[in-house]
Amino acid sequence: MHAWLCESPTGADQLGWKELPTPTPGPGEVLVQIQAASLNFPDLLIVQNKYQFKPDLPFVPGSEWAGLVQSVGEGVTQLKVGQPVACLSGTGGFATHTLAKADQCVALPAGFPAVDAAAFIMIYATSHHALIDRGQLRPGETVLVLGAAGGVGSSAIQIAKTLGARVIAAASSDEKCQLCLNQGADASINYATENLRERIKALTDGRGPDVIYDPVGGSYTEPAFRSIAWRGRYLVVGFAAGPIPSLPLNLALLKGASLVGVFWGDYAKREAVANQAMMAELAQWYAQGKIKPVIDRTLPMAQLPQAYGLMGSRQVMGKLVMVNP
Repeated sequence: MHAWLCESPTGADQLGWKELPTPTPGPGEVLVQIQAASLNFPDLLIVQNKYQFKPDLPFVPGSEWAGLVQSVGEGVTQLKVGQPVACLSGTGGFATHTLAKADQCVALPAGFPAVDAAAFIMIYATSHHALIDRGQLRPGETVLVLGAAGGVGSSAIQIAKTLGARVIAAASSDEKCQLCLNQGADASINYATENLRERIKALTDGRGPDVIYDPVGGSYTEPAFRSIAWRGRYLVVGFAAGPIPSLPLNLALLKGASLVGVFWGDYAKREAVANQAMMAELAQWYAQGKIKPVIDRTLPMAQLPQAYGLMGSRQVMGKLVMVNP
């Protein structure tokens, strides 16, 4: 097998395409031939040693992938050789093969393409957990999505529309705003050229959004929070802009608003039964055509360094997926 190996977490330029021994699955494990693996923002951080999860060196990055089971370890009965699966394992995806815990793998139904499957779990699970469980979004409410043209942002648009909400999508270019409108957003804001607070006020008749979905952080957080509606819920999803913002807490008091943390990874571990029900609903929505990952492009696995460059320079709209021949 071959894999992109991170031996020094100082950036994607230090990754090397190495030939490694093909592993044998142990008890409870499966060996999977990887067909596709998506590039997520944590994958960018983890090779720079900036992510909260710091795997032992050396490691193979690639948190989310899909492929075919090649062999199974002792005690694995729920999966069989040749079965298509998807997995969010944290590492191992940017390779031709990987080992995974069988209970972390999701068996894919017929007609679920590997590229979509590799781009599905992280963004839709995050947005479902954020909007429904943490944000308690109701039909008819207004949602502001920051970073709306990215992977989690585009999934938030689709889920909010599925729930019957009105969606205002904020992104950094006219092209990205148009993509958001194509995904069902009711209005858009180009926060690179427009005043965020003024546009929110105009688009909500001065009332503000009921829910704000923020995977960006940085300089947009405070003006967005100042614009929130009475009893609004501000969802802290991530910090793609880099800096972790600080907020004057009197704003929450004056608005009667809630600042709500969203950590789907721990939710999945702590509330596994609820998480399984959520994933089943998402799979049903996909089958019904209500949600579908926005794929910016696919690239051969050999071009992973170029893919990291695109992600780092904010040139990706939706998801970027690496594929093996």
